[in-house]
Amino acid sequence: MEKDYQSIINSLKGKIELIISRYEQVIADNQELSQKLNLCREELKYSTNKNKELEEKVNKLQLAEAFKGTSTDVKEAKQKITKIIKEIDKCVALLND
Repeated sequence: MEKDYQSIINSLKGKIELIISRYEQVIADNQELSQKLNLCREELKYSTNKNKELEEKVNKLQLAEAFKGTSTDVKEAKQKITKIIKEIDKCVALLND
């Protein structure tokens, strides 16, 4: 009978050791996954910033291309801008009165 108890105790010890071993492995896996998650977050942040920078460059290049045009296009654009500035000046003058 004591042998039965001893075998049960030994079986329980083995199972407890297995549970502890698996628990420690889960903790190690969790730490590794946390490090990977942090790395992915940093990479995402870098990629997002890089994407914003590239979008700004594209917008600037598109704007530069829009102003590039032919000389008549540039002349017309300047005239339109001058006309708009004059209208704004008139509005400001009316507001100051």
